[in-house]
Amino acid sequence: MRTAIIGGGIAGLAAAYELELARKAGARVEYTLFESRDRLGGSMASEIVDGAVLERGPDSFLTEKPAAAELCRELGLGAELTPSNDADRKTHILVRNRLVPLPDGLMFLVPTKLIPTALTRLFSLKTKIRMGLELLHPPRPTGLKDEAVATLVERHFGSEAVDRLADPLLSGIYGGDATQLSARTVLPRLVDMESEYGSLTRGMLAAHRKMRASAKKSGKARPAPRPIFTSLRGGMQQMVDALEARLDPGSVRLSTPVSGLGKTANGWLVEAGGVTEPYDNVIVASPAWAAGVLLAPVDAALAEELSGIPYSSSITINLLYDESQLGALPEGFGFLVPASEGRSMLACTFVHRKFLGRTPPGKAVLRAFLGGTKNEALLAEPDEALLATVRRELSEILGAKVLPPDAQPERTQVSRWRRAMAQYAVGHQERKQRIAERVAALPGLRLAGNAYDGIGIPDCIRLGRTAAKELAASQQAS
Repeated sequence: MRTAIIGGGIAGLAAAYELELARKAGARVEYTLFESRDRLGGSMASEIVDGAVLERGPDSFLTEKPAAAELCRELGLGAELTPSNDADRKTHILVRNRLVPLPDGLMFLVPTKLIPTALTRLFSLKTKIRMGLELLHPPRPTGLKDEAVATLVERHFGSEAVDRLADPLLSGIYGGDATQLSARTVLPRLVDMESEYGSLTRGMLAAHRKMRASAKKSGKARPAPRPIFTSLRGGMQQMVDALEARLDPGSVRLSTPVSGLGKTANGWLVEAGGVTEPYDNVIVASPAWAAGVLLAPVDAALAEELSGIPYSSSITINLLYDESQLGALPEGFGFLVPASEGRSMLACTFVHRKFLGRTPPGKAVLRAFLGGTKNEALLAEPDEALLATVRRELSEILGAKVLPPDAQPERTQVSRWRRAMAQYAVGHQERKQRIAERVAALPGLRLAGNAYDGIGIPDCIRLGRTAAKELAASQQAS
């Protein structure tokens, strides 16, 4: 079985690793991993600068999704897994140029504690009253059409909750817009709660009562809470390097973009570097928009569906400071910036607090995010202009006593990620089903990546490995 893997990001790497395991176990498997860039890993890229870990792309993964941590342990990186410092976790929202902490008891977008919600400066009195009355919200019929996250949140908590809560939180996760993202895909749990309970607050409280009752019934002590995020001590690049080291070097082709893809009676033809080669199977692990271009000659309808998945771009800027140059930063991991604040920044993370042991003592790393669906034009700005913008906005937001305008970072790092984050727009579930039906009609084809069933690192790993396993199993069965 010869399999071409197109795209050397984490999904493609995971697929190649799975096929390499099969090959070493004695299966008659060959694979070629094509990557257009001169390195593997896609947006997962880390550098250690003056002893500080600087992440160009994602800095961690969700602990509750097991695929990433399981893979790290398989690769011998178990001892390198580093939990987020949740004891000091606190996130602020910028409101009229003041940082306001998220109130206690806020479970993603749902307030569950009366007093903290009543006392927070995050919401106006009108919104607080609406949040209280939300407990009376009637159940919504099941089977209705998908809708935007903003529509769901506004129906329950009002437009201010969209502006100051849903939009900045989702922008920080997806780089997206709450008025465009699919509620059924992004917040399926809330959609189900609305159908069953009407009130999202009542639904969330009921879910927690069930968890406590289940733990009490089992007689087992409640397990210690898992960290929300997990990273690697030496950066996410460690996972990329460990995967690459497990692959057959002769099966990896860097700086080799695939320029053509064709279907034959017995398999596939892959054109890359001016050479066309036959393969039994193809795993397309490139972004959906790139997959659409390659698959257009094979299946125009499939290509149209893939090309219809929106993407956003992002910019990550790391600033390494000596703490002697800074005043006392706000408590917690950082802050989010609503679009209504009119800032270029979407968010800032205090990296040295989020993951302990990855920044030398006496140093601070501030990690700013820009771009998103509402500000793609920033990608055309030169590094110097972006750095000046971020330093000015940080000083204005944190205050000159905390970050003086003339404070010079010891190191800076600017990374651009064009059309890198898939957006799960309204109707995504239906689109995903149509894509699955078209793919099923093309034997030997699999798709993997963040455009389909989860945008995070664990999701991409799961999809890549599953694609490889399915193809290997189908080959054995034939």
